Amino acid sequence: MLSKANVKLIKSLQLKKYRKQEQCFLVEGAKSVTELLSSEFEVVKLFGTSDFLSGIKNTGRIEVNEVSEKELDGLGEFQSNNTALAVARIKPNKSITIGTDEFGIALDNIRDPGNLGTIIRTADWYGIHKIIASHETADFYNPKVISATMGSFTRVSFQYVDIKEYLAGFGGSIYGAYLNGKNVHQTTFKKGGLILIGNESHGISPDLETLVTDKITIPRYGHAESLNAAIATAIICDNVRRNSD
Repeated sequence: MLSKANVKLIKSLQLKKYRKQEQCFLVEGAKSVTELLSSEFEVVKLFGTSDFLSGIKNTGRIEVNEVSEKELDGLGEFQSNNTALAVARIKPNKSITIGTDEFGIALDNIRDPGNLGTIIRTADWYGIHKIIASHETADFYNPKVISATMGSFTRVSFQYVDIKEYLAGFGGSIYGAYLNGKNVHQTTFKKGGLILIGNESHGISPDLETLVTDKITIPRYGHAESLNAAIATAIICDNVRRNSD
């Protein structure tokens, strides 16, 4: 049975203020929680139905709570979660080094949590496991971000940085997504570099333009004004994997 203290904690972690205060975040759903338990994240509390918990190996020092579907339903951010929920420890914002022979993704002011989560999932699909983001980008530990990654958050390293300072110090190629860049289908990418994705509405910040070594664009054949940032990231990543040296 869920205690009032645990209910209060779970509800509070839906807000960034309390995630920062407690240095913890929520993971919801059987798939994501299962991947969490197999990752390097420190799991503090686990809540699950008897069926879910019966398939979990020894959880060691984790506080395990068996709960009913009714107790879980509606407890977290998503009404559809009635199987498992976990509280895990936030990782420190450690420095990420991207080598000259690997690709990373740089995010400039991506505000939508769903977009951020999908970008993380896309990066994982294409074997890109390092993402750096401006401080204005959505919170990696937002429940909507974690849910949209479908477990990929456990396999991607993420760092918040002063994006301008980071790009200025980056020694490799920086491929920036613009409306007036070189056709991404005709671009030969190097063996490594950064893929820079800008804000959903305004694109890449003007003060970053001089730091971009290669402007690229996804050619438009119809009349849509723009592409969703996560979809644009997926198209670029696909071309990077097909057209790199």
